[in-house]
Amino acid sequence: MSSKPIISIQNIWKKFSIHSSMGAHHKNLRDSLSSWFKNKRGSEEFWALQNINLSIPQGTTFGLIGSNGSGKSTLLKILARVTKPTTGKIEIYGRTSALLEVGTGFHLELTGRENIFLSGAMLGMHKKEVIRHFDEIVFFSGVEKFLDTPVKKYSSGMFLRLAFSVMAHLETEILMIDEILAVGDPQFQEKCIQKIQSMIRQGRTVIFVSHQIERIRLLCNQVAWIDHGRLIDVNDPETILSRYQQNILGSNERTLY
Repeated sequence: MSSKPIISIQNIWKKFSIHSSMGAHHKNLRDSLSSWFKNKRGSEEFWALQNINLSIPQGTTFGLIGSNGSGKSTLLKILARVTKPTTGKIEIYGRTSALLEVGTGFHLELTGRENIFLSGAMLGMHKKEVIRHFDEIVFFSGVEKFLDTPVKKYSSGMFLRLAFSVMAHLETEILMIDEILAVGDPQFQEKCIQKIQSMIRQGRTVIFVSHQIERIRLLCNQVAWIDHGRLIDVNDPETILSRYQQNILGSNERTLY
């Protein structure tokens, strides 16, 4: 495995604004304007990420762990260029593909077949490159019978199957996977894990977010722990997971008393 950083994350901060009266129904213009001014005065700032610095070497399987709301999925969305950081800089050296949530990256009105080619085009691939992998993508996904059906009619499981298969078989150097694999049935989840392991052996860089500790332990050779938007530690899986589990146990014990 090369020590060259394929991803450099430098001083990343991400801020969201929370408005207490969002979604309220207003009867007239005066109420709407009054609510708008209140929001301007009373909006709260929430820092989802604070001063994140990471260097991910090429060929690493990099795990991100943390409790719900810790900021790990926000960081993954920034890396996938779904959202922008408030401040900071990210450098990525290679073509990336991401599987963040059901629906990401596909056009719902297009068929499965059309979305395969659309995904390739969005990655900057020539049509011939996509054709070369087309049969593998379809076979792995198991959605052959529905290939010419608009994906808006797919079940979440079918959608996941095709989305993962496209991501896994098109030639990108970096793959980003959120907890989305939990949507699939157990047999397909296992199939995905085996495919990820195969990609790891090929030297591709994988960034993996999951609450499933054993899955992180199985797949990753480096893990970052994020809590309340801050980077707690980066180390080998056993070191990080041991500290993380002790922290969870300690939190549960404090809750009981």
